[in-house]
Amino acid sequence: SFQFTEEKLGSAEKTELDAHFENLLSRADSTKNWTEKILRQSEVLLQPNPSARVEEFLYEKLDRKIPSRVTNGELLGQYMTEAANDFGPSSPYGQTLIKVGETQKRLGIAERDFIHSSSINFLTPLRNFLEGDWRTISKERRILQNRRLDLDACKARLKKAKAAEAKAAAEHELRVAQTEFDRQAEVTRLLLEGISSTHVNHLRCLHEFAEAQATYYAQCYQYMVDLQKQLGRFPSTFVGNADTIVPPLSTSPPAATLPLLQAVSPNPADGTLNPSDVKPPASGTRKARVLYDYEAADSTELGLKADELITVYSLPGMDPDWLIGERGNQKGKVPVTYLELLS
Repeated sequence: SFQFTEEKLGSAEKTELDAHFENLLSRADSTKNWTEKILRQSEVLLQPNPSARVEEFLYEKLDRKIPSRVTNGELLGQYMTEAANDFGPSSPYGQTLIKVGETQKRLGIAERDFIHSSSINFLTPLRNFLEGDWRTISKERRILQNRRLDLDACKARLKKAKAAEAKAAAEHELRVAQTEFDRQAEVTRLLLEGISSTHVNHLRCLHEFAEAQATYYAQCYQYMVDLQKQLGRFPSTFVGNADTIVPPLSTSPPAATLPLLQAVSPNPADGTLNPSDVKPPASGTRKARVLYDYEAADSTELGLKADELITVYSLPGMDPDWLIGERGNQKGKVPVTYLELLS
């Protein structure tokens, strides 16, 4: 405290650190601050429930295994399945509840796997840096600060020394203080330069996080596509209420982006369009690449093979989830969700 007070009063000469060292310090502080922010927000993203986050933190501190928690998707799926059994699993509503419930469970399990993977490969390394390397750096920086204050105090004492004996003692103290300061500065510098390795390590962790996220969303998308296929196989009208239509899931682009045909008369027998009577519009057609295999449900649909190119166009009054597709002399309705429309 004596050295610090003396420095504050302006009578001690302050030992400056070189520009490279100051840059290392600044980079280390920046790394710590941003790692902290990224870690905290990643924790919120993976576990939005604050009380659950606190519980997980306590388990981790006590070095105990975090209990497996049922996800919201799994719980919703369970409720839907139980409701279906109550309403009658063979009714249209019961059947649909079972199908959607199973998908919710699969989504929930995928979410749990994603959270687990991200926690191990992304959150833990960031946390280890803050609780390990950063604490070591902070401790050595504090020691360096004390060594600097000691060195500055020795410089001040040498300046004040008048007698030869006092000067000799002060010079000896100064040499010892300088050696200790230089040694501590070197230790601290090596630790600070290790921040580059931290960046490399965190870069690898970030790649793994992005990969886990991509896998998770791809799984979710595939589960929803599978669900769309299953829901498409159910009758569109409920028994006992001919006016109630089951709305299809849709990810289709607006119909206005596709060439439209002049109105075509529906088949008088059943009120449906007969694709074989349809002619391509004068305004032109679009090409589409098929994303997945599709098995035609009846003669009005066109079966598809993944990666093939077909010609498509829309009809007035047509369900926006469907287009007319042509392959050579074959023609039929095709689901928009199975296509990538090309410009």
